[in-house]
Amino acid sequence: MFNLTTSELEKYIQDDLPYFDLTTSLQNCNNAIAQIEVYTREDIIVSCSEEASKIAELLNCKVDFFEKSKNKIEKDGTILRFSGLYEDIHKAWRLTQILLEYSCKISTYAYQMKEKIEKINPFCELLTTRKTFPFSKRFCIKAAFCGGAMPHRLNLSETVLYFEGHRILYKNNEEFYEDLKRIKTKIPEKKLNVESESLKDSINLMKVGVDVIQLDKIDFEELEKIITFKNENFPNVKILVAGGINLTNIEKYASYKIDGVVTSSVYNCGMANISSRLKII
Repeated sequence: MFNLTTSELEKYIQDDLPYFDLTTSLQNCNNAIAQIEVYTREDIIVSCSEEASKIAELLNCKVDFFEKSKNKIEKDGTILRFSGLYEDIHKAWRLTQILLEYSCKISTYAYQMKEKIEKINPFCELLTTRKTFPFSKRFCIKAAFCGGAMPHRLNLSETVLYFEGHRILYKNNEEFYEDLKRIKTKIPEKKLNVESESLKDSINLMKVGVDVIQLDKIDFEELEKIITFKNENFPNVKILVAGGINLTNIEKYASYKIDGVVTSSVYNCGMANISSRLKII
């Protein structure tokens, strides 16, 4: 678990509040004290509540309560409650609620996918791709992690993964296979991951010592053949599946006893149904 830094949150605040809140500045607030309660209208897995609380504090509000990230709360449950000057409450209102709407949806969707996987294949991991919202990677990763997912690739510097686009450098697949042997000796502490789309190619990749084979939009019959060959000949090779996998079809893929499901769906699943109650106190 990690938290977004204060500087990241301050930048988020500045984007929405570069100077002052023009709307409340036109009212006669008279130092009124208000309170806001952010609650959920559906069952959710909480994430980024620590960041939402910090935003409220940075805007001079007092946090009275917040539910910690990774906790599951039911419909009508309170996620965050804070109080302060009426003007400050309005500054923090949408910043906190919108952050929670996005993050809690990601974590809840990931949790639901993970739940489906574990019922069928408890040895299969839910892995999230690099397709996070631009400029918000750390936010997306924390939210997915709170739902039980693991990052498939945090960045290009972290993992070795060859796609079809990397093969264009070679005259043919045989030349590519031969170079993989050289590459493997250069990364003794890392896994060699290669994407494949066929049984024949997957067999050749196993033979040259690939550690992980990623199958994108693979036919289920072909997937079964690859897993059978792997189990009989190269049991230590890991098999991942990717491509259009979401809540509607995750169980089908997991039933093939694969090692991991790679998905981007947790990042485009919408927003949680979260609302707020404001009052003068």
